[in-house]
Formats: sequence, C-alpha cells, structure tokens
Amino acid sequence: MKQELTISKIELYKLSIPLIEPFVTSLGVDTAAENVLVKIFTQEGLVGYGECSPYMPINGESQDTCFIVGQYFAKVLKGKNPLDIKACIQLMDEVIYGNSSIKSAFDIALHDIAAQHAGLPLYKFIGGENNKTIITDYTVSIGDPELMAQEALKIKFQGYPAIKVKLGKHGPTDVERIKAIRKAVGDKIPLRIDANQGWKVKEAIETLNALAKYDIQHCEEPIARWKYMKLPKVKKKSPIPIMADESCSDEHDAKRLIEIDACQYFNIKLGKAGGIYKGLKIVRLAEKAGIHLQVGAMIESRIAMTAFAHFALSSSMIEHYDFDTALMFSVDPVTGGIQYKANGVIEVPETPGLGATISNEWLSTMPKTEI
Repeated sequence: MKQELTISKIELYKLSIPLIEPFVTSLGVDTAAENVLVKIFTQEGLVGYGECSPYMPINGESQDTCFIVGQYFAKVLKGKNPLDIKACIQLMDEVIYGNSSIKSAFDIALHDIAAQHAGLPLYKFIGGENNKTIITDYTVSIGDPELMAQEALKIKFQGYPAIKVKLGKHGPTDVERIKAIRKAVGDKIPLRIDANQGWKVKEAIETLNALAKYDIQHCEEPIARWKYMKLPKVKKKSPIPIMADESCSDEHDAKRLIEIDACQYFNIKLGKAGGIYKGLKIVRLAEKAGIHLQVGAMIESRIAMTAFAHFALSSSMIEHYDFDTALMFSVDPVTGGIQYKANGVIEVPETPGLGATISNEWLSTMPKTEI
C-alpha cells in the first residue's frame, strides 16, 4: 500500500541578499541574490525547504514572476501527497509551461519531505552514495585582464583547486584575459572558462584555438544557445572540450545534444532542469552516452546549494562542481546544510532530508505569501 502524506500549507518568500561585490558575466551584472524560498508543510508535521535563483537572461524568470507562479503551484498542490513527486511535477507542468526555476524550488522541497519521511539523507534517497569528495571551483568575473589576474591569484592563494573564468566579451580580449591569468597563477592550477554564449561561431573557434596553449580544462557555452546545431562544428574544431550549459536545460535538450554529438560535457543546473526529478533524467541519458557532467548553480544560498551537492552524489559521471556563489553572499541565513571547508572542499549533511533550514526569525524580514 502506497504511503501518503498531505500538504497542508505552502509559504513563499522573496529572499533578497546583497552580494559582497558585483558578479559580472557576459550576460550582465548582479549585485544581489534575488531568490525565492518555498516551504511546504504537511499535516503530519514534516516541512520541506526549496529555493530557486531565477535569472532572466537564461530561464526567463525573475523573483517577481517566480513569486506569482509559485502561488499557482501552491493552490494545486495543497491537499496533495508530497511523496508522489512525479504526480506533483506533472501538476505543475499542467498549470504552466516552462518556469523551470520556480518548479525547481518546489521539486527540492518535495524531495526534502520525501527523504525526511524515508529517514535518509537526500543523496541516498535519490540513489546516490557519499563516496567522493566534492570540491568547488571559484569564479573570476569578467573585466580588465590585470584585475582578473589579481582576482585569480587571490583564489589560488585561498586554496581552491581550480579557477573558473568568465569570458565572452570579444575573443581577442578574452585571450589577453587568460594570458594574464595564466601568467599570474602559473601552469599547475586548472583553468575552466565560461563564455556564456558570448562568441559568434567563427570567433569561438578562433578564440578556443588561441587559448589551447593555456591548458584549459573545458569551455562552457561558447556560442548562443539557439545556435546549438553549430555546436558540433565548434566541438570538432576546438582543442578544448565543450560543455553545454544554457543549451542544455532539460532532458529533451540533453537528448538532442547527444544525437548531434554536440559536446563532451553537460552542465546540469536544477534551476534550468526544473529540479531533481528531471535533472536525474539528464544524468541517466549522459551516463548512457558517455557524457561527463558538472553540476552548477546560479546565485543560490546554501539551501539550494545543499540540494545541488546531494544531487552531485547521484552519479560517478558528475566530476566537476561549481558551487561558489553562496560564498559571495554578504549574509548567510542558512542553518545546517553543506559546509564549506578549506581548499574548496564541501561537506554534505548526513541528516534525513535536505538537512538545511532558515529560521522563522530571519524569514520574518522577507516579503511572504501563504496558501
């Protein structure tokens, strides 16, 4: 007999937290995390937490749209069984197309409840094992080459094992940026680059070839996401492995990219995929196709970042981790959750469920709605 719980109440909060300093990519400048927190309550006393960090240039959502659409979801999910995650996700998909960011927040909260009910850490509930060390890279924002080199050197001295560099604003200048960084940090620390769709196809090929001598691990999303049919050409002519990010949102995107042999890596973000349930579908496709994986983030707090870390333990094909943005917050409101240790090492909680919460006292300062 299938076990059941009942959703009794859902709270939505606008979670707004300034960053220590601006985070700059080819897509824009962020000075604060403008997120949405979801709390799902059950009649039986379990409470699940979820969070999303909508990003208008990537998933077409904002804090305001997530806050409104989340209320539609709350109305249809109230009274439903949170343990039937598949049915809950189907309900949300029936309510509205897309809106993957706010769907991911609900998905995380549902998984939190289900894992708590099972008495298992979230990673174990989804079939994962805590059998590898998760180590995050740290990101250099795009800007003046010399300033980027100084920032990269600081990251190296802080002990991070790899440096991620934002590029995508004029290929020849991007080469100068990497040249300056490599000169500053030396030859031993790995560099990863992310163009955030900033290059034209020809520019991407030329830039990637010019960067080959700087020993780059991989390049995320070199060209516009809608030009994904050109990715196989870029992959073929690039000496640097290609990672699909914006062009790989959900399992349908992943399937298309596999069919056209577009890249060597996928970057899975739960806010693009719609949550853990759909993110695992990408993982299974990648495992069959031999596609290696990174789990990435937008600008989430340690609530969602903890979910990402649990998710990252679901497959041995997940080998890169980009979980640094929570470290950029001016305030950390989260209790429990992942712990950032020395040299980028991340410790995942072993408590049942997600293992991360935010106090009611802190949330009382944020705009709220309740259904």
